[in-house]
Amino acid sequence: MNFEHSAEQRMLGDSLNRFIAQQYNLEKRQQSLQSDLGFNPEIWRQMADLGVIGALFSEADGGYGGSGFDLALVFEAIGRGLLVEPLLGSAVLAGDAIASAGTEAQKVELAKIIDGSLIAALAHDEPDSHYELNRVACRAEPDADGWRLDGLKSLVLHGEQAGLLVVSARTAGAIDDRLGISLFLVPADTPGLQIRGCATLDSGPVAQVRLDQVILPGYALLGDLHQGYAPLERAIGRGVLALCAEALGAMEAAKLATLDYLRTRQQFGRPIGSFQALQHRMAVLLLEIEQARSAVINAAAALDAERLTRERSLSAAKVSIGCIGVLVAEECIQLHGGIGMTWELPLAHYAKRLVMIDHQLGDEDHHLQRYIALGQAPTP
Repeated sequence: MNFEHSAEQRMLGDSLNRFIAQQYNLEKRQQSLQSDLGFNPEIWRQMADLGVIGALFSEADGGYGGSGFDLALVFEAIGRGLLVEPLLGSAVLAGDAIASAGTEAQKVELAKIIDGSLIAALAHDEPDSHYELNRVACRAEPDADGWRLDGLKSLVLHGEQAGLLVVSARTAGAIDDRLGISLFLVPADTPGLQIRGCATLDSGPVAQVRLDQVILPGYALLGDLHQGYAPLERAIGRGVLALCAEALGAMEAAKLATLDYLRTRQQFGRPIGSFQALQHRMAVLLLEIEQARSAVINAAAALDAERLTRERSLSAAKVSIGCIGVLVAEECIQLHGGIGMTWELPLAHYAKRLVMIDHQLGDEDHHLQRYIALGQAPTP
């Protein structure tokens, strides 16, 4: 298989990296996180104009990419620049759920997501779901000509800023059955919908969403009744790849910052990078980061493969990224010494983001168990 990027992908990558280097820095990031929106709408508009959002969707869905390597290319740059714009929640998670399960009428929303005028969010995680995709307690009951939804969703990425939510709810079966999960499109201004924002460890905006007798029309059902697990798994899988690529970009940035520090920090009259003990620690990091890159490439290549191959590759990548990301964060801070955790140094923010990525969409332990389970008892 050819892992070389196409000319179009290289142009997009160069444009995005140049845009981030010129228009984005730590100060702007912190200003965005402290704002009411939690991101910079002007940066978001420019990213849409550059075609960054469109690169995450296939031509059939109004984009011009959508492959695993398109996702990896974009999100590696996002990780390198520590961007906080709602690309993961809106374009990858909610956007892919709409693209894979929606009717032609529902897919009209994709054009708004791609041009940046609409932010969407996937409301699936629940307080006691423990990363299990099939564990859905939120209920959807038939009501007149539509549906009535009741339940609680947690850690919804940019949920407070979203204009449209893709909500998972149980329409049949037990709380942990795969069959019986359905997806619904819920406008953010729907009566009975309560959204309360909060921040994660790395200051990222998430929200708790409570649905209290939310009444929806029949056409709000996204995809086939009871069949929401497959598009949900697909969207989450693409999100896992995006997170892994983002972590890789953050690791690369942390690595370069640490190498520069080792070359310039003087101790006993010479750069500390000349000390053999520190060289050995840095060499281990370089090897581990290359291992992480291989895992991301493998997951990107398998994104369109059959389900078992795809899901095992994604879980394997998430395990590697979780383990290596925390190692890189800890070692880079150690090699910087006390200055490594100061608020003004980007490294501290890369470290927080790497730790947070390990816990998003399933942590290292969850995906290790999932990888083993998929190998022992493959399911269709």
